[in-house]
Amino acid sequence: MAPRPDDRPEAAGQIPRRLYHYTAGFLRDRTLRRILALSGHQLKLGLPGPEDGVLVWGRSPYAHRGEAVAARRGVPLIRVEDAFLRGLRPGRLGGGPLGLLIDPVGVHFDSSGPSRLEQILATDPLDNSNTLSRAREGIARLRAADLSKYNMHDPALPIPAPGYVLVVDQARGDASIRHGGASAQSFAQMLGEAMEAHPRARIVIKLHPETAIGLRAGHYTGVDISDRVTLLADPVSPHALLDGAIAVYTVSSQLGFEAILAGHRPHVYGQPFYAGWGLTHDAHPLPRRGRVLTKVQLFAAAMILAPVWYDPCRDRLCSFEEALDQLEAEVRAFREDRRGHVAVGMRLWKRGWLQAVFGRETPLVFRDAPGDTRGRGILVWAGKETPELAQADVPLRRVEDGFLRSRGLGAELVPPLSLVTDDLGIYYDPSRESRLERLILSPLPPGGLARAARLRERLVALGVSKYNLPGTLPDLPPGHRILVPGQVEDDASILTGGGPVRTNLALLQAARAAHPDAVLVYKPHPDVEAGLRRGTVAAGDLIGLADVVASHADPVALIVACDEVWTMTSLLGFEALLRGKPVTCLGVPFYAGWGLTRDLCPVPLRRSRGADGAWLPRPVLDHLVHAALIAYPRYYDPVSCRACPPEVAVARLASGPVPHPGFGNRVFAKLQGRFATFSRLWRR
Repeated sequence: MAPRPDDRPEAAGQIPRRLYHYTAGFLRDRTLRRILALSGHQLKLGLPGPEDGVLVWGRSPYAHRGEAVAARRGVPLIRVEDAFLRGLRPGRLGGGPLGLLIDPVGVHFDSSGPSRLEQILATDPLDNSNTLSRAREGIARLRAADLSKYNMHDPALPIPAPGYVLVVDQARGDASIRHGGASAQSFAQMLGEAMEAHPRARIVIKLHPETAIGLRAGHYTGVDISDRVTLLADPVSPHALLDGAIAVYTVSSQLGFEAILAGHRPHVYGQPFYAGWGLTHDAHPLPRRGRVLTKVQLFAAAMILAPVWYDPCRDRLCSFEEALDQLEAEVRAFREDRRGHVAVGMRLWKRGWLQAVFGRETPLVFRDAPGDTRGRGILVWAGKETPELAQADVPLRRVEDGFLRSRGLGAELVPPLSLVTDDLGIYYDPSRESRLERLILSPLPPGGLARAARLRERLVALGVSKYNLPGTLPDLPPGHRILVPGQVEDDASILTGGGPVRTNLALLQAARAAHPDAVLVYKPHPDVEAGLRRGTVAAGDLIGLADVVASHADPVALIVACDEVWTMTSLLGFEALLRGKPVTCLGVPFYAGWGLTRDLCPVPLRRSRGADGAWLPRPVLDHLVHAALIAYPRYYDPVSCRACPPEVAVARLASGPVPHPGFGNRVFAKLQGRFATFSRLWRR
């Protein structure tokens, strides 16, 4: 979703193309330089000419250098700051920003003069229905996904019992305090007035994240603790903390902005960008701010209209929603991997890729048995779980390829762009509940249905599938065409989810018996065609059953050309649903049993009835798409080497660079497989 023209009000004054700077930070921060370059600016060293400008970082200690040059040369001064969703970590802990505020007017936290953001809040009509709708959805998404400016918090940590007054600390000496009409004394005044206004309430002081980990001092210490006052240093969810508060007090923290989004009217002792618009109790009102806004209008200006957002995977500017998609992916990976994993029984050729996907926060430990996990969880390839692992008293996640995998086969050692991890079961085994099943039965997050619909439409338009193998479309006879996809007959999805029909020959026989006059198009599985797996149907057996054998054919083109699909458990059945084709299942794949397929095999009752026996609501197709392609898998971008949303993976699979196995990796994996086979025979 690209930024729309009606969402980009012009700032007062044009920003020059060439911007001169005098701070080493602009040289070190590659992401910052890239965002500025994509915004049309060239960073230069030296002295600016009449057509140029000077760039400084906010009100940093080094900003005076650029301020002095701009004043002497009579050229515009541009200030840049992080947007209000920075990323995973504070800047002092590394990692570039997801967005910037590029301001030719002032800086948003400096109340001594207006900023571009303040001008938008004061003068823009803020009545564009599309922008306001996006803002409402954005607020809901941030709260549902538990996202904030920094995101190293742990949503599982408990918060104090509800009913407290929340007092927000900040890092001592922060520019937003001294340039926001406040001082260190404001914190003492704020605490005293909070205690006086709420004489019977508990007071919880939330320390700044950088104070909690010892990077910067705050304003409150142990001397402020009393029988009513506690300090909270734990990295708890800011949204959960706000939900438990009866009142919020802040000087200029962004938590005050998030308090507004949560429905509070915070007491504000500084003059941050969100004060003065009728949404706060202001200890020091700003006379020039008198307009009354809604929280949706405030969010629209601060998150959609004012910032420039960056997509680090596709290296381009993007919309707020696309930046949020990226942040969700990175924060999910951080939360799931922060304590580390012991990866058990993983084949050697997979380990480098698994390390890249799951070991970014804490490197994976590879073992043949879990041993002492030291607080780590366990990763095991689905189907390789042992009784010992099942009984281990540590979190266990089963790993499998995702449904948008690669351009090439897993059996040929092509690494996947998506992997699923399942803490309940695994998607292809209907004998027990999987995390995917639970997601299908759970309410969608805000905007989830529309996002799934966009993703599905994009997949269909680009012709993306699981393996994305090249192929042709054979000449097909006229008539009612039924696509019958062959499968690997010892595949786990058939061994666990197959019905009475468990071979490709039996599948063809069943389809022909039900449709004697139809045109049956049989597509052998690519692993079987390559001679890598079991499932070949003899040519003589195909006579009278298959009208066309579509060897090495494009599976997506076949789906489009056929009228329906008959399958045991093939993913082509799911891909046919995405393209509006009727699907008949003779096994129990993950997409069966939801009212979207014709099911000839008994489906677990839990997919249709709840614990009380009542019929469950049937999910629509895009609910299934969201669960299977957005919420369940994790995606890894091989270009930027970071977690990414499915939209990036689709772009890579459609036309971008994707990984391929090297010659040494292929040889090594084949030797390992032969050694494993020899070992099994030797043990017998």
